[in-house]
Amino acid sequence: MSAVRETGDQADTLRQMARTAKMAVQNGSEGVQLEDAHGIRVIAVTSGKGGVGKSNVVANLAMSLAAKGKRILIIDADLGVGNMDVLLGLSPQYNLNHVLSGEKTLSEIIIDVAPNVKLIPAGSGVQEYTSLGQHEKMKMLDELDMLDEVFDIMFIDTEAGISENVTYFTVAAQEILVVVTPEPTSITDAYALIKLLATRYSEHHFKVLVNMARDSEDALEVFRKLANVAGRFLDISLDYLGCVVRDERLIDAVKKQKAVFSLHPDSDAANCFTTLASRIIENTRQTRLKGTIQFFFRRYLEGPGSNGI
Repeated sequence: MSAVRETGDQADTLRQMARTAKMAVQNGSEGVQLEDAHGIRVIAVTSGKGGVGKSNVVANLAMSLAAKGKRILIIDADLGVGNMDVLLGLSPQYNLNHVLSGEKTLSEIIIDVAPNVKLIPAGSGVQEYTSLGQHEKMKMLDELDMLDEVFDIMFIDTEAGISENVTYFTVAAQEILVVVTPEPTSITDAYALIKLLATRYSEHHFKVLVNMARDSEDALEVFRKLANVAGRFLDISLDYLGCVVRDERLIDAVKKQKAVFSLHPDSDAANCFTTLASRIIENTRQTRLKGTIQFFFRRYLEGPGSNGI
């Protein structure tokens, strides 16, 4: 697997160099350096099935990274039944549906969650945007281009499963983080999602986070099962980010619509998120970039033949 990862890294580097050169020509700035084009890290957090605590993971990772000085933007990309605002005890007046319909801009709907953490809430119960069309994708691209605020990391909290919106957001992101639990159905569905992204969309690098684990050994066993199956049938690289242990205080935080990192900072779960945040920061240099925030959606809209270049 290490040889595959090394070959993939070289290919990704060549693709990024080509993209950067293209971006420089388009922007009239041939002197742009690769490191200057990195910009915001865009991480899609996804799962093969619902009920794995994915949104809770996003919320607490955002809080723990913010505590380390990172500026975080969360986009709730579950456009049919978004619930990040509910999870955090927020009541936004406007959401992403108002942007897609042209009523509001992204800047007008962004809300403060905590110091250094902001949220773009999704709508709920509106079927119209459960599958984004070309017009909606272009609208989001334009709105992202006009954001004045500066962020270090953008988390895309996708819906669960393998819908078109899920593949759209995960393929457009720079990094893909798959959340899985010890349940056999979660492992099976996570593999199905990874297989789809690898075979149909040529995604070969995934990070895995095991949620609701009994302990670290339990989490590692879950990762081994997923990695063994993927290693036999797919040409991909799976990296183990870490785990969040099952914790009654995390359940209490969910009931109280708070992040466990904020409500119970000394809990086992909060300590897990602190460790995960440190690993995300440490992995900055390993980030396989697909473009800056301006090209977050544009690279996908260029068409399947472009392969993001």
